[in-house]
Amino acid sequence: MNFNPAPDRRTLDVRKIDGPLTPTDQFFTTQHYGHPVVDPVAFRLKISGSVERPKAFSLDDLKKMRSAELMVGFECSGNRRPLQGLSGQRTLDRRPASVGAAAGRREAPGARVRLLRRRSRPGRCGVSWADQQGRPAVRPQPPAREGVVARTPPGLRLEWRALSKHQGSPLRLLVPGWYGVANVKWLSQIHIQEDPFLGKYQARWYRTLRGEKIDGEMTWVETAVTHMRLKSFIARVTRDGSRYKVLGVVLNDGTPLKSVEVRVDDGAWQPASLDPATKGKYSWKLFTYSWNAPAPGEHTLVSRVTDVTGGVQPTADDIATKKTFLEDNSQHPRKVMIS
Repeated sequence: MNFNPAPDRRTLDVRKIDGPLTPTDQFFTTQHYGHPVVDPVAFRLKISGSVERPKAFSLDDLKKMRSAELMVGFECSGNRRPLQGLSGQRTLDRRPASVGAAAGRREAPGARVRLLRRRSRPGRCGVSWADQQGRPAVRPQPPAREGVVARTPPGLRLEWRALSKHQGSPLRLLVPGWYGVANVKWLSQIHIQEDPFLGKYQARWYRTLRGEKIDGEMTWVETAVTHMRLKSFIARVTRDGSRYKVLGVVLNDGTPLKSVEVRVDDGAWQPASLDPATKGKYSWKLFTYSWNAPAPGEHTLVSRVTDVTGGVQPTADDIATKKTFLEDNSQHPRKVMIS
């Protein structure tokens, strides 16, 4: 692989969300080190590490394996509070004009990683970590190996069709229900190992520090970025006569949902309806709330989601002790003006 060192960022304008799938040209992407140039003929995916038989697979080899469709929702762990905007007839957004979100949803065909591991016969040592190498870090003294690590949960997929260069063509790893960091683009190697890989990003960047009061004393807990945290946000508000339709999005790790609610100003929480067209355990979910005849003037809208385990989307105050910007899944109030 050859690498273009120029960084690139693209965000999704959530005012354009009108269905369950994100068009390829609108899909959010972020690259720390630009885009590699990959020869699809010479390309090989290497399986190495704690395996009895190291393997290398061409793209043709992968395409011949059994495949299946999977609906997957994506979010960058650094998305913080979404920068989405509200739009609609006579409905004004009080935030700056720059709008977008590091999130999206796609229908992803691909082969299961477990098939590749089976062919490579991983050792019987109970391996639970895999170093999925996308590409090396570009810096003066690069390590021998740089990549992204994910504990290998069920459902890992490889995606190769309909990928743009921004999405990781020719091959991307999919880890359903995990933040984008684990969904490695330009995948070239899967290295099976027992211990977590601690490269530049895993050891220093993709870590979250949260404080918790226990018996009146603050205890700090550091965790790695893995599963997506329960989150919802309002994307836009549109008018239909005297009624307004509030459209929002839920992102989570695949745990079934119990409810989504919307609150206007300081009123009671009101139930919202999940869109039946947004199916799939790991998909993002769209929801709507019918706002009837609001009074003219400024209003504050906010959403929250609850899953079947009792987990509730936190407020900003609930996570006030979080010392890193990653994994901000707090409720995000929005200001709108009705005239």
